[in-house]
Amino acid sequence: MNLPALTLTGAEFLWPDGPGPGPLSLRDGLITDDPAPRRVDLSGFLVLPGMVDAHGDGFEHHLAPRRGALAEPALGLPAAEAELAASGISTAMLAQFVSWEGGMRGPEFAARMLSALDHARDGLATDLRVQLRLETAFLDAYPALEEMVARHRVGYVVFNDHVPHAALAADKRPPRLTGQALKAGRSPEAHLALLQRLHGNAAEVPAALDALAARLTAQGVRLGSHDDTTAGDRHAAHARGARIAEFPETVAAAETAREMGDAVVMGAPNLVRDGSHKGNAGAREMVAAGLVTALASDYHPPSLARAAFALVDAGICDLAAAWSLVSRGPARMLGLDDRGELRPGLRADLTVIDPATRRVTATISGGRVSYLSGEAAARFLG
Repeated sequence: MNLPALTLTGAEFLWPDGPGPGPLSLRDGLITDDPAPRRVDLSGFLVLPGMVDAHGDGFEHHLAPRRGALAEPALGLPAAEAELAASGISTAMLAQFVSWEGGMRGPEFAARMLSALDHARDGLATDLRVQLRLETAFLDAYPALEEMVARHRVGYVVFNDHVPHAALAADKRPPRLTGQALKAGRSPEAHLALLQRLHGNAAEVPAALDALAARLTAQGVRLGSHDDTTAGDRHAAHARGARIAEFPETVAAAETAREMGDAVVMGAPNLVRDGSHKGNAGAREMVAAGLVTALASDYHPPSLARAAFALVDAGICDLAAAWSLVSRGPARMLGLDDRGELRPGLRADLTVIDPATRRVTATISGGRVSYLSGEAAARFLG
């Protein structure tokens, strides 16, 4: 249910041309220039465009709270949405694997999650969408992925390859093999045999992937690549239609993407901790170099807002430019032209923040309240 028509006053608003005073009016789920008689005084708060999370797999923790303890997706999705809303995110792209890893990353679970989201969506305030992450060596899963894309109208597919090719080529036992096997419900021996088979498919993958990418592109599906390491990786991804580079591991890969006009997504946790936990290129240096189109929550939704403020504190950019990386930038990258800015005619997607603590105190998605707490709650309900 949408909020009744109302006008927000007193706050500092982040308009398309920078911060400034209000008012801001909402009506029928949209931002409007038609003032409403009901007013909410948000003096002392900062009102920004709702955040658009371009890639997040933190929802996995709600769907599988412990190793091997898979919850029904219908039970976990509302909890995942609650965390996203409390983090100020009004639109979220859930990054669901279609992987040989099995368990909640296998194609069977992906199909269950998509079905559960279809049924739950009307009862959720946050706009939850899905990105399918295909393990490219998993050729057996290509038909299942295409079926899911068609059945559930998935608009975004990302290609990644996490098979430990180097270790397998050297006839070594891959790292973390036992843990991966347990998560997948396999014996270590069976898991190793699967990895060896996938590694052996390497020569077949490029042609099969090119054909799959062409079919998806013909259906209007947006394509991306994950963890590009070299300029060559990005050129290959671009050639098959992947116009989004997620989490490139080197500056060279990110520079190549931008030179070709492709979007670059980096992780907010990387930026907040000022470095990749894997030792890859840092998000801060990439933002400072003008290489980043969008920041994403990756595995930690609260990091998205923190990353924007970290950029301001570091003097890398002002609030308008920093917040664009978590709102307008990802929205435009994903083709969501109806959100990402505080402008009449766009969706009423808002993040309300206490500037003293930088805590999210309210989130509104399409005119529906998804999160409300503290003094902001008292103002809205008073």
